[in-house]
Amino acid sequence: MNYKGTAHKVGEHIDTDAIIPARFLVTSDAKELGANCMAGLEPDWVKRVKPGDIMVAGRNFGCGSSREHAPIAILGAGMPVVIGHSFARIFYRNAFNMGLLLMEVGDDVDKINDGDELEVDAATGVIRDLTNGAEIQCPPLPASMAAILAKGGLVNYVKERLAAKG
Repeated sequence: MNYKGTAHKVGEHIDTDAIIPARFLVTSDAKELGANCMAGLEPDWVKRVKPGDIMVAGRNFGCGSSREHAPIAILGAGMPVVIGHSFARIFYRNAFNMGLLLMEVGDDVDKINDGDELEVDAATGVIRDLTNGAEIQCPPLPASMAAILAKGGLVNYVKERLAAKG
């Protein structure tokens, strides 16, 4: 899986209430949630995002309450990948279960600037910053996680496996 898009940097300790505030949780529709992605930080943040762009986050991204709406909002905003210093564990699992790729890169996240053009190869774990020439290597995804992502999330993955068993 390869991705290419513009980096949109957000800060550290961004919680799920900032990603998608509670007042928008009356739906699970990805487009509706995506239209309000990051509204807890800046109401018009999502207007700068183009389909395929990549969110770049600081430490402990996705902390706070466990809500599947947060990764759905990011996907609904058109961003298939979040590169981060680190992620809250429950957010990490929820993201993959919803089909959102997360790449944890530690301090190397500082090599990426807001607005840089990025290229991500999920299979190899290589992130290339096409703007400044930096290359970041993170561990490739385990096969099980890659399989879930390839199906668009855990529900689709399980449905397909059950259908195959008849």
